[in-house]
Amino acid sequence: MSGILIVSEHLNGRAARISKEIVGAANALKSGIDGPLRVLMLSDGDEGPLNDMNLEGVDEIVIVNVGSAHFDASIYEDVTIELSKTLRPSLILFGHTANGMACAASVAARLGTGYASDIIGMKVAAGKLIATRSAHGGKINLDLAFPDKRVVTLTIRGATFKAPDSAGHASVVERESTRGDGKSHIEHVDYIDPPAADIDIAKAEIILSVGRGIQNADNIPRFAAIAEKLGVTLGCSRPFADAGFLPKAHQVGQSGTVASNCKLYIAIGISGAVQHLYGMKHIDTIIAVNNDPGAPIFGFAKFGSNVDSLALADALEAKLGLS
Repeated sequence: MSGILIVSEHLNGRAARISKEIVGAANALKSGIDGPLRVLMLSDGDEGPLNDMNLEGVDEIVIVNVGSAHFDASIYEDVTIELSKTLRPSLILFGHTANGMACAASVAARLGTGYASDIIGMKVAAGKLIATRSAHGGKINLDLAFPDKRVVTLTIRGATFKAPDSAGHASVVERESTRGDGKSHIEHVDYIDPPAADIDIAKAEIILSVGRGIQNADNIPRFAAIAEKLGVTLGCSRPFADAGFLPKAHQVGQSGTVASNCKLYIAIGISGAVQHLYGMKHIDTIIAVNNDPGAPIFGFAKFGSNVDSLALADALEAKLGLS
């Protein structure tokens, strides 16, 4: 029993970003886990996701044609279990996404593996897998061991591990499954894209984000004007988007958008809730402005200040000629 099996996701003919990130996470474990790194891909034969997942470190891509490109939890569950019994990996990895969470726990229960979700770190110590996840609202991290479990199933948090930069040389193997007929009790009707927006948080290189620390929605136009004058993208935390003060497209975080291309993130009046950190804590340079010295976001910021957010707005408006 050896190796790592990644259950990949794809949408609209392209591999999901989380699946590529899991390859990066798995590469760091290969020296401690004997055997190949395999990617399992269920599809209708589209080669787009296949090419996307041929990344550095991947030894084999296992293709199962289930006659549909759409996710179906029951089919993914059954195929993963069937192939795991054949391939016998010691580690099975899913994304911590709506799709991954829909079947990962069931796979673990039916195979009798160890299981943990929303993993942010992995290592092999003394030949045993140790997985790390957050707890108590992100205030602490827990290291989890899986005694007496020869196989472990994990879901991996997105925007946590870096995807490989280089293409790989994986072999491609087509396998059949008893669920290869694609028969299901559900029917995919349509995929509805989110409403079009004039910004794209995922592509923005510099983001100025505002949160409840700017006091109320009346101050949003001030920071919007500052962002426009600086030529950067305006983001926000979840409360402002939920209240309708800014369109959902501006929200950074787990229930918003991951700032995957951002190089500089300026967080003004944002405390750093776990779901917001999910979307930006990976960014190399974070500047946090919050009058609470104990705000969690300071634990991830490279630079920080306790200056009042509105006092900062006054100074920036004067400097930029907006006052």
